[in-house]
Amino acid sequence: MSRRYLMCRPTYFAVDYAINPWMDPTAPVDADLAVAQWTRLYELYLSLGHTVDLIDPIPGLPDMVFAANGATVVDGTVYGAQFRHPERADEGPAYLAWFERNGFTVHAPKSVNEGEGDLLLAGGHLLAGTGLRTELAAHAEAQELFGRPVITLQLVDPRYYHLDTALTVLSQDNVAYYPGAFSPGSQAVLRRLYPDGVIATAADAAVLGLNAVSDGHRVVLPSAATRLAAELASKGFQPVPVDVSELHKAGGGPKCCTLEVRS
Repeated sequence: MSRRYLMCRPTYFAVDYAINPWMDPTAPVDADLAVAQWTRLYELYLSLGHTVDLIDPIPGLPDMVFAANGATVVDGTVYGAQFRHPERADEGPAYLAWFERNGFTVHAPKSVNEGEGDLLLAGGHLLAGTGLRTELAAHAEAQELFGRPVITLQLVDPRYYHLDTALTVLSQDNVAYYPGAFSPGSQAVLRRLYPDGVIATAADAAVLGLNAVSDGHRVVLPSAATRLAAELASKGFQPVPVDVSELHKAGGGPKCCTLEVRS
């Protein structure tokens, strides 16, 4: 169950612009609290036996804390991110440079994609979100690069702008998801692929309860998602709640802060 993650301390965290429905630049943000909550998440991963690498934060990139968006890593191969919004554009090269310095095979993207925000490895295939951020062309690019089947899922609710806000990969053969975030056809695909999938309620989704990190058994998720935690426990998973309420103000949770590094 031990995993390797990449994270970025929220030294420069702020909500200076609005590029998703959760962000309100007029609302107060407690940067110190954001750092404290992130530190708790970081220390939690270490206590669970995971390895955590750190990338240095860069001034002027307040969303760089959301490391999951920085790349997708499968079998030691890194597919870089190309952000839709100019406010985050410099994050992609920064993450790609980190991987290059650390000996990974890196591939610069040709299409807009936001890393593990929309590309989630699930067993032998990739679940890939589109419709709000990542371009459909990136799905084909990822399939060619990784040599794994890609299953396209259409996102339709702007609140769930990335796949990782609407779906959690729990294990190689199961997921949790909120149906309302997906088109009818994509809901049907998910039911077919995961007949025993954990269905989240609208209330769980609204606290970004699905922006969670699973090592196959233990699921680190926002502490506000109490009903989802109970449902996961009933399915044999071990929920590990963590408070990331300050980071939620930018539309992020545990998964947004966590890029899995698969060697």
